[in-house]
Amino acid sequence: MGVTIDDARAIERELPRSYEALVRDAVRFRVGQIVWASFNRDETIMGFAFPKEERDALVAAEPDKFIMPKASELRFRWVYVRLAAIDPDELRELLIEAWRMVVPKKVAAAYEG
Repeated sequence: MGVTIDDARAIERELPRSYEALVRDAVRFRVGQIVWASFNRDETIMGFAFPKEERDALVAAEPDKFIMPKASELRFRWVYVRLAAIDPDELRELLIEAWRMVVPKKVAAAYEG
């Protein structure tokens, strides 16, 4: 089990309007100016767009896998995951759902269609 940033990059490249950016030595996936996924500098933790109202339940259900954002980030729709704790299918699901939160509905529908 476990995935890498390169696994994430392979998925990100498939997603319309998405691109990779380097910000302060850390990789970010964006649509326009919106960051929908990011990696810490050592590429072991990935932050990703996630509904705020579901975040507490996600972290409580699997605290060894998911991490709450810092207090200063709680206002954002965001949560973190340890890459070593997920498999490629989970990574794909998390990334696609995060991307869907930031692209127009018609773009997501066309990708899925």
